[in-house]
Amino acid sequence: MSEVEAFTDGACLGNPGPGGWAALLRAKGGERVVAGGDPDTTNNRMELMAAIGALEALTRPCKVKLTTDSRYVMQGIEQWVPKWRANGWRTADKKPVKNQDLWQRLSEAVSTHQVRWEWVKGHNGHAENERVDQAAREQAERMKSAPSTSAQTPTAQTRSPA
Repeated sequence: MSEVEAFTDGACLGNPGPGGWAALLRAKGGERVVAGGDPDTTNNRMELMAAIGALEALTRPCKVKLTTDSRYVMQGIEQWVPKWRANGWRTADKKPVKNQDLWQRLSEAVSTHQVRWEWVKGHNGHAENERVDQAAREQAERMKSAPSTSAQTPTAQTRSPA
């Protein structure tokens, strides 16, 4: 099973507003960046999409170390999703789970791989986190003038890991 490092980030200009996400995938064969955006979204949705985009970009099951600066994503997938699923996608207060569509998609993507999650403080000099933060912000800027339908825009890439 191939080993891949993934670094993810999401950004939103306003909350809600135009948003972007990016993921850097690195393996022995090289690295690539995948990215996308949405003209009307939230920061949390873009953080989720960054993790989803990273995992869905892998063409076969991998051992993935996924680094994120989003406690929302990390705690959600590790702690909250199993409870929400058991409760019919309701919170402890019996309210519908926000971003259920993306939580389900992330859960499915995670099930394909062996994922180890790592949290890193954002905007703190972590080279890869800074790189995906910049790419996510660039995607958000592009979404300012995009039509109001969800868009995913893959970026130029070097050799594909996995």
